[in-house]
Amino acid sequence: MNRSSLYTRDFVLASLAYFFVFLSVSVFYLFPLYLEQFHPSKSRVGLIMGIHSVTAIMVRPLFGRVLDKRGGRVVAIAGLLIMILSIPGFYLVQNAGWLALALRAINGIGWGVSTTALMAICSEIAPPEKMAHTLGIIGAAGIVAGAAGPMLAEEIFRRYDFHTVFTVGAIMLTASIACVIVIREKFRKNAPRDSGSFTGLKSYPLWILLIIAAMPIAHGAVRGSVLNFIALFGNSIGFERIAPFFMTFSVAAILTRIGVGDISDRYGRKRVIFPSAIVIGLNLFWIAGIHSYTWFLVTGFIAGLGQGLIFPALSTYVIDFMGRANKGLALGLYLSLFDVGMGLGSPFFGWISDISGYRWMYAIAGGLILVLTCVFSFKAPAIPSSGNVS
Repeated sequence: MNRSSLYTRDFVLASLAYFFVFLSVSVFYLFPLYLEQFHPSKSRVGLIMGIHSVTAIMVRPLFGRVLDKRGGRVVAIAGLLIMILSIPGFYLVQNAGWLALALRAINGIGWGVSTTALMAICSEIAPPEKMAHTLGIIGAAGIVAGAAGPMLAEEIFRRYDFHTVFTVGAIMLTASIACVIVIREKFRKNAPRDSGSFTGLKSYPLWILLIIAAMPIAHGAVRGSVLNFIALFGNSIGFERIAPFFMTFSVAAILTRIGVGDISDRYGRKRVIFPSAIVIGLNLFWIAGIHSYTWFLVTGFIAGLGQGLIFPALSTYVIDFMGRANKGLALGLYLSLFDVGMGLGSPFFGWISDISGYRWMYAIAGGLILVLTCVFSFKAPAIPSSGNVS
């Protein structure tokens, strides 16, 4: 295999596997519509939907270490099988009780395991010098699946029923397993000799580690503030159509990750993280003062541009900081910290909007990411792509 080429047969298969598993989860975005027939409380629906992310957060670092030792293929298949085994139970759901909650929790475990492993597989297959570009493309596959899944589920639900949606979810997971199985790449079966060694990290004080950990948390929180509240904000200032904002956001994120996703591979992680976060922060200030619908859509594109740049650069920085031998653990930790930010950021910024309104909420979110990025840029170590702390 030509190691200088990114778009190899095996990389495409691994990316497709990630796309299919993401698609299987995104069709369940409409699961609240199925639960609606049982007349549950909103808090109950929120618990059932949210438990999926909670269990994923809990298992990602644990299984990240396992895949460092065993390789991504076995872990990915195990996670996908967990998800498949949970699907038949959804046909038996007759209320918004413990069964629906348990099934979502189990599915979330499989989701956390499989997505972390698939990202690790893609990064194993791809050339080492294109690590950030690799993660950017995988993220783009997830964005496309996240947009296509709900539309697919809605069409199936209207034409048939929700049980058919569950079946489609199982089919997507089966397709993901098939892609993983036919990958010809030989993954390591045993951990490298330096796997699990964090001697380089021990030379740094705790506050440095906290600054680095705070970046994906803040990144997730700020992204949550944009995606979770932009519809309410747009409606509050008289914008009737909000969907085009999400479309411009997704298009920009996808084009950025595919087109210039390797920019941090070429110029360094911190050189990309800083301007990307500045773009995101300043754009949040712009959103806070927006009045024109045209500029509203422009801010959506800029938000997607910033997110498309920062995700591959920041996630790869964490991998380089922890060492390539600990890639699985690093990915698991990064994704968990990002999800924690998404989970905590929504109620936090919602509380701010209740007190001060949406405009102040976005201004405070912009200030948060700008301040933290400045601290990160001045205090966090610069790390070469080899993964050795300099």
